[in-house]
Amino acid sequence: MSFENEMKEVEESLDKGNKSGEMERRDGGERGARRGKVYFKKKICKFTVHKWPCDWKRTDILQKFITERGKILPRRITGTSAKFQRRLAKQVKIARVLALLPFVKN
Repeated sequence: MSFENEMKEVEESLDKGNKSGEMERRDGGERGARRGKVYFKKKICKFTVHKWPCDWKRTDILQKFITERGKILPRRITGTSAKFQRRLAKQVKIARVLALLPFVKN
């Protein structure tokens, strides 16, 4: 008898949790429901913190801000300040013209 009672309890609990025949989400939340706040680490400007020079001669530093396809990474990804992002873009373009950095990587 205990097995039958346990099965009835399991069926009842499933019926209570799944209202109106909707599929249950894996994360346990309802569709459209708000979750808690998402916290993320604030990005810092590496040029101001580490005192890196933003210069076309330092290609090792400039390559950290370029994708493998040769694009300059945006501020929202790298965390650089607006002032240094403008300098960085200018110095990368100068280094490309001088053939220190590639325009496009294959």
